[in-house]
Amino acid sequence: MKPVAANISTGTLLGGVAVLSQLPGSALEWVNMIRRGISSGAVDSMLKSIGLSQAELASALAIPERTLARRKREGILSSEESAKLLRLARIVVRATQVFEDLTTATNWLKSPAPAFGGMTPLSLVDTDIGADSILDTLGRIEQGVFF
Repeated sequence: MKPVAANISTGTLLGGVAVLSQLPGSALEWVNMIRRGISSGAVDSMLKSIGLSQAELASALAIPERTLARRKREGILSSEESAKLLRLARIVVRATQVFEDLTTATNWLKSPAPAFGGMTPLSLVDTDIGADSILDTLGRIEQGVFF
């Protein structure tokens, strides 16, 4: 595995300790962080990490761009927005594991795929079912099962 893939984690994509204050060590700790709201600094960290514009990220998370800008000024995301951002980070981590490279993973997420009816995986991140479909497809790719 290439080193870049080994260093990618949900916490690092969201800005690490510098943004999150502490890195959750368990799923329940992530739940508590989501309920309190993740720092809006995590948005900037995600944008830098995966090379999206704020408009692209807002679209992927189904959060109006103006709302996202307002949250950045306020300093904290709502619990629903936090959950969506964390979902995206988890998908990016999984794609990076499968493709063994962050750039390849983000390119795949941004590219239309037959498995998703020609839509991009990134366009499905805003729903649980879409995210499950992405993770299922990544598992198939990893196992060499093609459509």
